[in-house]
Amino acid sequence: MKQSRLMSLIEAITNVIVGYGVAVVTQILIFPIFGLQTTLGQNLAMGGVFTIVSLFRSFALRRLFEAILVRDE
Repeated sequence: MKQSRLMSLIEAITNVIVGYGVAVVTQILIFPIFGLQTTLGQNLAMGGVFTIVSLFRSFALRRLFEAILVRDE
């Protein structure tokens, strides 16, 4: 069954929202180990930037694999 572009986008957004939470918590826990001191606001902002990049990456890869699947049918 072929996945629509809309469903690809919804899947990517859901994945990235969960990833955002994981990224922020990871930054809060790991940055101090490397001597990096950041505020909660900075962690949230950095997580936001990475989230936007991740959203586009996830969507593009999903569409690429969908195109490969359709081509091979």
